[in-house]
Amino acid sequence: MPNDLDDPRTSFAAERTFLAWIRTGLGLMGVGFALARFGLFLREFHGNTGAAPQHTGMTVDAGVAMVALGVAVNVAAIAHHVRTVRKLRTGTWEPGKIATGAVTLAAVLALIGIASGIYLVFLH
Repeated sequence: MPNDLDDPRTSFAAERTFLAWIRTGLGLMGVGFALARFGLFLREFHGNTGAAPQHTGMTVDAGVAMVALGVAVNVAAIAHHVRTVRKLRTGTWEPGKIATGAVTLAAVLALIGIASGIYLVFLH
């Protein structure tokens, strides 16, 4: 009876998952870059209009943090993909395991979303 791990579709699925994580990391870096640049844009805009400049350090810091999170996701994706391919090659991969990286990222992004919502509603 043939082993499902020998099926090339299994390797292709691992590669698709890896590429999805890379897209997620790139998306986070793109949002972080845009967020940081938006803070700089606001500072320049207020400087040119003669209005009192607003403190945009939080925007820049949040943008840098998002870029760092995107980089961390990409590094974690590389490490996870290498481990998964090794497990597939040796036949030690176990189906049905919870993707702790995905759950952790979802929780972090949920917390960031909640904090951003609180900031927008109550502080700004």
